[in-house]
Amino acid sequence: MTTPADPVALAQALIRCESVTPAEGGALTLLEGILSAAGFECHRMTFSEPGFADVENLYARLGNSGPNLCFAGHTDVVPAGDVDAWTSPPFAAEIRDGILYGRGAVDMKGEIACFIAAVHRILARGDKIPGSISLLITGDEEGDSINGTAKLLGWLKERGEILHDCIVGEPSSKDVVGDEIKIGRRGSLNCELIIEGKQGHAAYPHLADNPVPKIARMIDRLSALVLDEGTTHFEPSRLNVTVISVPNTATNVIPGLARARFNVRYNDAHTRPDLEARLRDVCDAAALEVDARYTIKFSGTGDVFLTQTGPLMETAQLAVREVTGAAPRLSTGGGTSDARFIKDHCPVIELGLTNATIHQVDERVPVAELETLTRIYERFVTLYFARS
Repeated sequence: MTTPADPVALAQALIRCESVTPAEGGALTLLEGILSAAGFECHRMTFSEPGFADVENLYARLGNSGPNLCFAGHTDVVPAGDVDAWTSPPFAAEIRDGILYGRGAVDMKGEIACFIAAVHRILARGDKIPGSISLLITGDEEGDSINGTAKLLGWLKERGEILHDCIVGEPSSKDVVGDEIKIGRRGSLNCELIIEGKQGHAAYPHLADNPVPKIARMIDRLSALVLDEGTTHFEPSRLNVTVISVPNTATNVIPGLARARFNVRYNDAHTRPDLEARLRDVCDAAALEVDARYTIKFSGTGDVFLTQTGPLMETAQLAVREVTGAAPRLSTGGGTSDARFIKDHCPVIELGLTNATIHQVDERVPVAELETLTRIYERFVTLYFARS
């Protein structure tokens, strides 16, 4: 029987659930049983969307008054990769020399275990909670992010349920637990550039139209683009080319099409419409240089956002200082997370374990870090409701 107040045992139990996106793997069932036993009202929901895998989700709430403090996270994990490269099976959750190994140990079953353990310790002391604690747990964060948090938030809105503040358990820390708190995220814009040419024999280039030099010129112009020098809370925006492909394997054939994909991580100096317009202008100018016919498509979810200073952020900073003795840095670095959906509903920050081994072979966390984070969460919850 998993002891809910022990974050290590609970993290091990969660890791042993092979919940590779979009599989539930038993992880949500485990959490539902533990939270129901603690008095949480639990709702399991499966969301669907044509063209995407169905995804199971869990919303659990303790209490029915405000404020409603929410912990958001995900039980889905990325694939283990080369299983033989792991020093122990990726879902065995082995502890060696004080370190817990397993896929999801840091991203982010460890954080879920720590928050639940923290709440159980508070309840075990008999502390009163003048409000509500809720957990919003998805199985779609590492996947398409279509049938997960965004739809779960829509379900909450439809039933008139309000989240007043949210802490996302992403692994936000860099060197030691609590050294960084994420207070915002850059936007992420995906772009696909397609150059149309005319296929032909390499010996007769005048009868063909080679798109490869043309896409090379356009990529050069895009890569050289300086978007900004950074802002007060964000590092400079950056464009990175990630894919170049030509549907051709023969050396004596000029291809009829060339394709490139790139990603832009942008700060609060830009809005997505303005950024798309700027990239189109660059492409238009480069296309004129080489007489290229092109199309460009944009995709991506979540614009840049920044959580303003307030009780949520201040309470988290105080909790970290009281537990670790050090003041956390406020950061907007790194990738994206489900906070991009939550920020439209309430103030949101991210606070979790160190992120050095996420998505890697031998993903791991020292068990001492799990205890430290549990104490931080415990203190955070206590301070939050004391202030409210």
